[in-house]
Amino acid sequence: MTIDDKTIDKLAKLSSLEINDSRKEELKIELADIVNFVENLNEIDVRGVDATFTTIVGGQPLREDIVDADEQIAQDIMKNAPKIEENYFIVPQIIE
Repeated sequence: MTIDDKTIDKLAKLSSLEINDSRKEELKIELADIVNFVENLNEIDVRGVDATFTTIVGGQPLREDIVDADEQIAQDIMKNAPKIEENYFIVPQIIE
C-alpha cells in the first residue's frame, strides 16, 4: 500500500485533524514504515498457534458490573463537551 497525499487528506478528514503541508512528507514516510511493518507480520507462520492466550492461570478474573449513577460526574463531563443535547454528545457527521 502506498501512502500518498490523497491518503493523508482522507486520514486528516476522518480524524478531524489539520495537517500542515510541511508535515505531510514526513507523515507519509512514517505511515509507510508502519504499513510495511504490519505487512511483514503477514509473513509470520502462525499455523498451530492458538488465536488467543493468557498468562493468567484460570483466565481473566471478572468483577461484578455495578452502575454508579453519580449525576455530578456526568455534569462535570458534559460541561467540557463542545456541544451537547439532552445529556448526549453532539459530534460532527463523519460517515457520508
